[in-house]
Amino acid sequence: MAQTFDTIYRSGMVVNQDGVGLRDIGIINGRIAAIGNLGTASAGEIIDATGLHILPGVVDSQVHFREPGLEHKEDLESGSRSAVLGGVTAVFEMPNTKPLTTSAETLEDKVRRGKHRMHCDFAFWVGGTRDNAHDVPELERLPGAAGIKVFMGSSTGDLLVEDDEGVRSILRNTRRRAAFHSEDEFRLRERESFRVPNDPSSHPVWRDEIAALQCTERLVRIARETGTRIHVLHISTAEEIDFLAQHKDVASCEATPHHLTLDASQYATLGTLLQMNPPVRDARHRDGVWRGIGQGIVDVLGSDHAPHTLEEKSKPYPASPSGMTGVQTLVPIMLDHVNAGRLSIERFVDLSSHGPNRLFGMARKGRISVGYDADLTIVDMKRRETITNAQVGSKAGWTPYDGKIVTGWPVGTIVRGIKVMWDGEIVTPSQGEPVLFGEALQGR
Repeated sequence: MAQTFDTIYRSGMVVNQDGVGLRDIGIINGRIAAIGNLGTASAGEIIDATGLHILPGVVDSQVHFREPGLEHKEDLESGSRSAVLGGVTAVFEMPNTKPLTTSAETLEDKVRRGKHRMHCDFAFWVGGTRDNAHDVPELERLPGAAGIKVFMGSSTGDLLVEDDEGVRSILRNTRRRAAFHSEDEFRLRERESFRVPNDPSSHPVWRDEIAALQCTERLVRIARETGTRIHVLHISTAEEIDFLAQHKDVASCEATPHHLTLDASQYATLGTLLQMNPPVRDARHRDGVWRGIGQGIVDVLGSDHAPHTLEEKSKPYPASPSGMTGVQTLVPIMLDHVNAGRLSIERFVDLSSHGPNRLFGMARKGRISVGYDADLTIVDMKRRETITNAQVGSKAGWTPYDGKIVTGWPVGTIVRGIKVMWDGEIVTPSQGEPVLFGEALQGR
């Protein structure tokens, strides 16, 4: 007797541990139950995926959704709407909200706010500070925690831990992989005079490559001293790629689509819309990050989605805030790079699904495998679209890629077997749940 499934996706080009091949996927109770030629099997719903690629659900492990405290520019609902419109099935959200996510109570509040209000699944980074360093072993294992995140530069108040001893006090207590914004705050303070009023192209002159490299070198040294694993966020320099290639036993790293796509020549047209920390730099550094992709040094992609309103971004530099939207454009921008031959579809999947699974120990996510959550990003590799501000689901309402034509487009976002987005429309009410992690399973 033929097996019966809740849903079958038929005849899609499935990208998983076997490579790329024409397969059916059968789903039961939100999990993948069978992969292959399902022949005469029946299902409550059968979806024809002919001509489409089915990828493991894309995970964006660095987003800022601004809730609580800054909801005028984003909230958990609007940020996650933007995510699923872009084919992203899970996000890890950052702790620099108001109040900061630095305690069990503030984490629990975020999880409560996200549950069945966010459209995708989620986890939250917990900010590591001098004050909570001794609580880190408990905090990093709480439900919904992605791990510990530390800002060594470009933050303010309690979240900034710029000195070696402060970082050491946190890493001494971590067991999971801790994530870092790596820019040397001491050098940034010394170089503030390099900022030219009304000239955002001076941003990468102020926050130069030495500020990034020096901090990453310090960070790796402390990780070795303390015997811990670190994750360097948003790599922006060729020198860091070369350095981290020698330290893969302790340090993983992330690249962003904007550091792979944009360069300093575009300050002339985009102005403060291009302003990010660490900065978009000249083409030499962009090429260096691509070398990191090609050589396997870069482990994951993250968008660093950090929305501000156009009114805020239109303030004259340096009063303008750093940050741009990105969660919705991660998939189309990177698929365009795949179609241009800069990386394979398998490498994209490794960076956006397998990589987060491997680095952060996600349970049942990051692969198209029997027993895993049925998280799928369904894409049309031949579809040509123009990215526009009007498409943006974020409250910010703009993208630095407005007007850019890309080839490769997300057409379906499936979260735990639920069809959340299909062909540009959100088709199911939000049912987001916290991501589970193997190193933080309850009862261990």
